[in-house]
Amino acid sequence: MRTRMVTALALALALAVPAAARTHGDARKAAWLSVAHPGLGEYYNAGWGPFFDRCPQKKFWLGLIPFYGWPGYLHILSAIDAYHGRTSDNLRPVNGEAPPRHHR
Repeated sequence: MRTRMVTALALALALAVPAAARTHGDARKAAWLSVAHPGLGEYYNAGWGPFFDRCPQKKFWLGLIPFYGWPGYLHILSAIDAYHGRTSDNLRPVNGEAPPRHHR
């Protein structure tokens, strides 16, 4: 009886732990991929696969525009999103990311 309880507890704990834990190294790798080109870090976070299904299209293609895409706004935004594990194609910072602006 005791062996079954221990086995059941071990099974419950094994199922409760996430299968693919994201490490600090994965976050850094995704951020550096986005520094190389906007959208690549999010594509890495999505598990690579089919380009048009998993890669954020707006960030990737707008990333070809000089000083808007690379180097510029989009590659910074993409690196921040990739570092935090997001795979979205947003072109504005997520609420709470950017410092608030104080208007006078």
